[in-house]
Order: sequence, then structure tokens, then C-alpha cells
Amino acid sequence: MSQQQQQPRIGTSSSQLQPITYGDVFNVQGELAEKPVTPRDASMMQMAETALLGHTQRGGAASLMQSAASWNVRSGILSSKGGGRSSDASDSDSDSNSDESQNGEDDAITIGEALEAAALTAAQKPVERSDAAAIQAAEVRATGRTTIIPGGIAATAQSAAIRNARMTSDADKAKLADVLTDAASKLPSDKKATRRDAEGVAEAEMRNSPNLKTHPGGISASIAASARLNDQK
Repeated sequence: MSQQQQQPRIGTSSSQLQPITYGDVFNVQGELAEKPVTPRDASMMQMAETALLGHTQRGGAASLMQSAASWNVRSGILSSKGGGRSSDASDSDSDSNSDESQNGEDDAITIGEALEAAALTAAQKPVERSDAAAIQAAEVRATGRTTIIPGGIAATAQSAAIRNARMTSDADKAKLADVLTDAASKLPSDKKATRRDAEGVAEAEMRNSPNLKTHPGGISASIAASARLNDQK
């Protein structure tokens, strides 16, 4: 990540203000790099960081995201609800907010959003069989479907895990960020993350792990942290 990069991109007029994106704050590329940092994203990162470390680090990822999200809101580019988009996509704001109200329960963190948090906390982790199993369990619980959705995140994760198993260099392997970025929007339906969901996903991940453990900061940890936060609400 780069504190120096976290600067608003300003054009010649206020209408040309550009949001601070993940690419401005973190060393990421592709679709995730162009995504604006929203208040909801920052809150999820704070939740994940607290769950992993027991506190929020000063100058850490959550702190940087909070600063970026606050600027995006103060500048009028994003909605304070955390689901808004840049001003040049204002026509789709109502659709985005509608999706959130349908998927969430009283602003609770959903399974899809917990998967998106894992795309940040374990972004560069190569996708393994245990990850694919955890993602499949999460997809089943989020959608209520018992079969893998063709072209969905579970199917993508399984394909990635199979390809990665044939590779020797981690640099060439598909990462969790490649599969889970914008996971919530890729699910046909979503639901609030609960403790039972967290237990089911953790069991699937451990059962398919060579050492029978879950990855720190990975999929199970993110869903468990989301469930704990939802319980507190």
C-alpha cells in the first residue's frame, strides 16, 4: 500500500474530481485497482483487521481506507451510505442502493461482502482446493442453491484451484483477489452472514486443507468476523 499515492485526482474543474481508488491506496492491478474506496469497504476492512489483529493498526489498511472513503464522500463523489458510485455513474446509484437493501438485513454484512473483504485481507493468496471448497460453501449458503452456479464464483474458484495445482510458480497462479473482487455483485442472491454460515464455511475449508486448518485472514476468517460483527449489531 502507499500513503503517498492516496491523493485525490483533480482535473480542471470540480466536475472532473476522480475518486480515490484501491489502486491509489494499495499495490493492486486490474478491476480492483479502478474500484473507488467506499465507507462500507472501509468498515469491512476495519472489521477484518480487528478480527485478525485484535485492533485497528495506526496507518494500516483500514486507516488508509477510512481516510480515502471519507475524502470520496466529502468531495461529493460517493454516497455516505457506502454503496454509491462516482458521479459519472449517478444513473446507477439507485439500482446499487436497491440491491443493498434487498441483500442486506438492517445494514448487516452479507456473505458476499465478507468474501469481498477476504479479497482484500488475503488478496495475493493463490487459490487452493481448500479455498474453492470454502467459496462453494459460502455460495450455497448465500444463494440457497445446492448446485454450483455455472460461471459463478464457486465455479471460477474451482477452475482456478485446478489450474494452480499444475503450476510451480506462485507468481503465475490465480489469486483470491482475482476470484472474489466484487463477489457480492456476482451472486444471484445474498444473505446476512451468521455464525452458522461461518461454521459451515470453516468446516469446508478445513476438510479440504492438507493440514486441516483455515488460512489466517482468509475466507473462513472473514465470514466469521462478519458474523461476529452482525451479532454485535
